[in-house]
Amino acid sequence: MRDDLRINGERLSARIARLGQVGAIAGGGVARLALTDQDKEGRDLVAGWMREQGLAVTVDAIGNVVGVRRGKEAGPPVMTGSHIDTVRTGGRYDGNLGVLAGLEVMATLDDAGVETRRPLAVAFFTNEEGSRFQPDMMGSLVYVGRLPLEKALATVGIDGSTVEENLARIGYAGGAPVGQGNRVHAYVELHVEQGPVLEAEGFTIGAVEGVQGISWTEFTLTGQSNHAGTTPMRMRHDAGLVAAEIATFARRLAKELGGHQVATVGALTLSPNLVNVVPNRAVLTVDLRNTDEARLKEAERRLFAFAAEVAGAEGVGLERRALARFEPVAFAPELVSRVESIARGLGHPVRRLPSGAGHDAQILASICPACMIFVPSARGVSHNVEEFTSPVDIEAGGNVLLRLLCELAG
Repeated sequence: MRDDLRINGERLSARIARLGQVGAIAGGGVARLALTDQDKEGRDLVAGWMREQGLAVTVDAIGNVVGVRRGKEAGPPVMTGSHIDTVRTGGRYDGNLGVLAGLEVMATLDDAGVETRRPLAVAFFTNEEGSRFQPDMMGSLVYVGRLPLEKALATVGIDGSTVEENLARIGYAGGAPVGQGNRVHAYVELHVEQGPVLEAEGFTIGAVEGVQGISWTEFTLTGQSNHAGTTPMRMRHDAGLVAAEIATFARRLAKELGGHQVATVGALTLSPNLVNVVPNRAVLTVDLRNTDEARLKEAERRLFAFAAEVAGAEGVGLERRALARFEPVAFAPELVSRVESIARGLGHPVRRLPSGAGHDAQILASICPACMIFVPSARGVSHNVEEFTSPVDIEAGGNVLLRLLCELAG
């Protein structure tokens, strides 16, 4: 590969802006929940770009889309990519950067007339966010054979419809095989950090060492609704109180465990949700994450024990349901080192760090060597309409991706 070869940063930024118009919402953000009409429009746009570049495009039965650039030799491709679905109040960069940067790398190689020995592939995986259907990273889990296709298709979303129904509705129930038949030589994902570390410490590139473990649990609390003015405090069975106790305990637990432990109550609903009625039902989610599996298990144990204790004391029924569970993942050390070395060779300050968010790369790491490249997120903001990464940093990350993919693809 020529030492002077660089991606076209303007072309990449223009594509990010164009995709950001699909499902655009006030404030510059994007809402493309998985398998909605907006997601279909985004899929059509990106798959169209793949075909325009001459890639061989396939869609599998869970809706994962893969575009392959042929190599001099047949065999498992070097893959890059991410996702294009978003949360309801998402930004333009999360996931989208990894997919479009992969396309840009291939366009750059086409412009320069460069052939690689191995094929190159760029993919966008279905329902990475898990906002409409749980678990998150559903498409990549099915892709590597860790989630049965039938179970994924039968998943019921927050609106009561299934994955299978929506794939058929938007025309992305494809015929390509899924499961362990999908062989990949190596996987590299470029992504915005979604945190404040790189910007705060003055680094352009993050060499991601791994992804912390994730535990999502839904608690359903059943009490008794009653008059808020006439029911003595000692005689209440208040589901809302128990939910509040669990939420505050989760925060205290994260502080006590310290280190990389985090805890978030991201969803909470009360019924009947009236100002003058004691709640008879509460449903809340708790998101626990840690880079250390033993400490994550300890957090789960303590949270579950506390929830049972406080519910019992209030005379409230308790049910819990696991929404997602992933152990911490370490990326291939040799690839992490190559990200570091390439970034330094291009003159970019680089820092090793873990990822606090889940990514398709951690799932692909179960079938091939995998790694991630981070670029800074302005003020650490993500899953937010104000999410932003500068074009300069995007181009820097794209050039690190270009060099690593070319090394891996020969």
